[in-house]
Amino acid sequence: MNPPAIAIRPRIVSAVGSGAFAPESETHLARELAAHGELLATVDAFDTPEALAALAEADVLITGWRTPRVDAAVLDRAPRLRWILHVAGSVKDQLDPVVWERGIQVSSAVDANAVPVAEFTLAAILMSNKRIVQIAREYRERRELIDQAGLGVVGNYRRVVGIVGASRIGRRVVELLRPFDLDVLLFDPTLSDDAVTALGARPVTLAELCAESDVVSVHAPSLPSTRGLISAPLIASMRPGATFINTARGEIVDQQALTERILVGDLHAVLDVTVPWALPPDHPLYDHPNVLLTPHIAGSVGTEVDRMIDTEIAELRRVAAGEPLAHPVLLESLVIAA
Repeated sequence: MNPPAIAIRPRIVSAVGSGAFAPESETHLARELAAHGELLATVDAFDTPEALAALAEADVLITGWRTPRVDAAVLDRAPRLRWILHVAGSVKDQLDPVVWERGIQVSSAVDANAVPVAEFTLAAILMSNKRIVQIAREYRERRELIDQAGLGVVGNYRRVVGIVGASRIGRRVVELLRPFDLDVLLFDPTLSDDAVTALGARPVTLAELCAESDVVSVHAPSLPSTRGLISAPLIASMRPGATFINTARGEIVDQQALTERILVGDLHAVLDVTVPWALPPDHPLYDHPNVLLTPHIAGSVGTEVDRMIDTEIAELRRVAAGEPLAHPVLLESLVIAA
């Protein structure tokens, strides 16, 4: 028989970082933390007198996009720390492996952050197949009715969508595509053909996916082994008129090859991520009619940030009630993406 859970009122340090969220979400986070524990301090750095005093007493550390890296030196200042709750997706950039080595339990809002990325991707796929960006631009320029019979190959009926990577986001995109009359291909070298089929997609090689898809959407992790995964030959193999969508990381793609193919004029792209994060002001993709560039907004923004906050506040309630975390992050997961 398990021992009864022991309720506590956790002492909390929030190190999400000022400016990481909109003011309304920052207020929401602070209010919820104070309601479910004792908020000792909100800090932007770990070496200030206020931070040092608070860390010495903290049971829980709240981290996020702008949190300084938590390493052995930080943990040495926090001898009572038992939980780190990450109000964002991946913890790879913020948490050193020593966190797990010292037995600290970690939770992340990675599942909550996957929701808007998958929704963004679904919208991008459906809009791309309808050529909405290009047609709207032409309509604005011509300012007269455009005969639909002259639009060319547009529409979402029986089109082929290729998903690169069965990450949390990739899987959710496949799920969101189920109600539509689309043929969904999936490449993920970690899954068997039967596992891919069970997700509701057709297993293919990466080469087959790029050559056969009307839309290619990238959801692979950013790892040394995936840098340049979408190579120049694969980009060259994509169908004329196809759309390439990237909401993962820019380094997964040979960006120069992608740019050169787009400049030919027969490939479309929806790019929420590039290398660097913001392209130089004179980069040709900004003005190209076949490209929709967005500044890394597929993930949680605005009200969607509150979903991540609420996920980790629920974890804080579990901590206070002596219950196990619902979204634990294991050390071995650091080598795969969300």
